[in-house]
Amino acid sequence: MDADLTMKKRRGKKEGRLPHELAEKAKKLRGIKAKLYNKKRHSEKIQMKKTIKMHEERKTKQKKSDEVPQGAVPAYLLDREGQSRAKVLSNMIKQKRKEKAGKWDVPLPKVKGMSESEVFKVVKTGKTKRKAWKRMVTKVTFVGEGFTRKPPKFERFIRPMGLRFGKAHVTHPELKATFCLPIIGVKKNPSSTMYTSLGVITKGTVIEVNISELGLVTQGGKVIWGKYAQVTNNPENDGCINAVLLV
Repeated sequence: MDADLTMKKRRGKKEGRLPHELAEKAKKLRGIKAKLYNKKRHSEKIQMKKTIKMHEERKTKQKKSDEVPQGAVPAYLLDREGQSRAKVLSNMIKQKRKEKAGKWDVPLPKVKGMSESEVFKVVKTGKTKRKAWKRMVTKVTFVGEGFTRKPPKFERFIRPMGLRFGKAHVTHPELKATFCLPIIGVKKNPSSTMYTSLGVITKGTVIEVNISELGLVTQGGKVIWGKYAQVTNNPENDGCINAVLLV
């Protein structure tokens, strides 16, 4: 009995260590081996997602509204609605998909893409100036309040202090008034997901601003705190961020 317990414990520990070992292996592999390994892991993940979806489909229920039962139905079954098991996507997943596709009704639906050579300037380091893995961001950025820089040895992307902005001039299209509002975060930069994660603000970027001082309320009477706005100017040229609120 004790031997079975120890075996189970060992097996459990081994299974717990497995993801870490796989991650370590993925980090160390290079070249064609890495490509083959990643392809294999990718197919495994897809298969896992398909299995999870199948289980979800099996568990969820939906009402049958269109089906009409054939023949006479007993009186005690007249009020009963039929149910069918079907896939139901949660609102959160739908919302994420919408955001991924960028389905916003925005003032500037088309903007010019920014290449990496425009946004980043190569910074050469080391005594011989041979190392060229650092990049300096040449566009306006937002970093947040509690931001602290990494030590220079480990910092890959340098965001200069002079180009870090915390406020934006946001115009409300219905009120026809402009307000200087604090930025909460960068929601989406259409040029690249990397620019979004770095907080790079260029023309067409969707930012989140704090509109609590405007005093807008929901139908339930709660004060609206954050709302999205799209940048309509080139902030690096103008020295300020002008945006239009997405109502």
